[in-house]
Amino acid sequence: MFKSGYRRDVLHRKPTNSAEDTGLNHNGGKNSAVPIRTTTADLCYINVSGKQYITTHSCLEQYPLTLLGSPDKEIYWMPELKSYYFNRNRDCFESILTFYQTGREFRPLSVDDEIYEAERKFFRIELKARADTALSLGDASSMSPLCCEGDWKNTKKRIHRFLMDPRCSRWATAWHIMDILFICISITLLVMETDDNVKNMFQEGHPFYNYIYGLNILVIAFFTADLLVRFVTWPGLLNFWKNLFNILDILSILPFYVSLIAEAFEDPTVTGEVVELEQGHKSYVVLRVCRIFRIVRVFKFIRHSQDLIMIIKVVGHAKKELCLLILLLFIFSVSFGSLMYYIEQDDNEQFSTIMQGCWWAIVTITTIGYGDIAPTTWLGKIVGSLVLTMGIVFLALPMTIIVGKFSTVYEKEKGKD
Repeated sequence: MFKSGYRRDVLHRKPTNSAEDTGLNHNGGKNSAVPIRTTTADLCYINVSGKQYITTHSCLEQYPLTLLGSPDKEIYWMPELKSYYFNRNRDCFESILTFYQTGREFRPLSVDDEIYEAERKFFRIELKARADTALSLGDASSMSPLCCEGDWKNTKKRIHRFLMDPRCSRWATAWHIMDILFICISITLLVMETDDNVKNMFQEGHPFYNYIYGLNILVIAFFTADLLVRFVTWPGLLNFWKNLFNILDILSILPFYVSLIAEAFEDPTVTGEVVELEQGHKSYVVLRVCRIFRIVRVFKFIRHSQDLIMIIKVVGHAKKELCLLILLLFIFSVSFGSLMYYIEQDDNEQFSTIMQGCWWAIVTITTIGYGDIAPTTWLGKIVGSLVLTMGIVFLALPMTIIVGKFSTVYEKEKGKD
């Protein structure tokens, strides 16, 4: 009856089809008055890609339409391991085993949708099978949340993952590509707006003004819709405001709505997002500041690059070393800047203040050397040579520590990812 390698002792195992053994009443519902007793013979050992799981046959056989709940699983019995062996995804199997134990299914967020669906299909955890099994047991509440409509909490998680993880599905990848496209369009409009050759296209009355203004509205509408959906589906209102990228997204669209409000109340001439006001106007300063916030749209690219996010995390881990570097730069710049001021103040007008001396020291220590300020006395040139030499040592010693720390933390964070 069975192929070679099947468990033959399963034929002699006492069947669990009575109400006393299974804990089910004669109507197919769960019998809470008769507890299920776990025996050694009822234990079921499952090995998934080298990881051992222990459950019971009676637990699996509650769902006879599935692979593990049917006799078909016997083809995977390995006498050498004394367990059923499946070369499948372990993260997915833990979720599938949870379904057998609790009757509820929760897909792990770290697994791609297509991979998880393939695992469910392999173990025959189909929507119809799960629904029919739950109904046959007389317990509709044991159906998986994925089978039930109106589960807002689960829907929020799926939408949030769709917006935040482009790897979860092809549609999520397409959405993120569209987001990147709109970011590029927005930055292009921002740059072109300041070019004298095409600036007149952003002024009302130009033939292309309506097209550009409509494109700008489309970009802002997309950014606004994306932000609102993330706000609604974000896990925790307070956590939403703690996320730096959410704040940057708000600041990136703020100038457009401020300009609309200014147009409604102050009636200025509005060309796209550029509000033309006289410098004496009371709203001029506020609108000029808001226009600066459009630059933060460039940082929206960081959200789509895991490597950039990882680098930011690494910088956070190496903050002590970076603070040491900044402290040394401050000490050297103030010391040599003050010294150069007292040496050059009588013979060189370029060193008229200690602040100018500090600027020269920073540029020299970092080996940039703009050449806008330079010593003219022989003593100043000697000090300048000393500062330049100290700059090389200053960059060599702390930077080796920072680079080593950076590499260690980067590999660690990359392994976690």
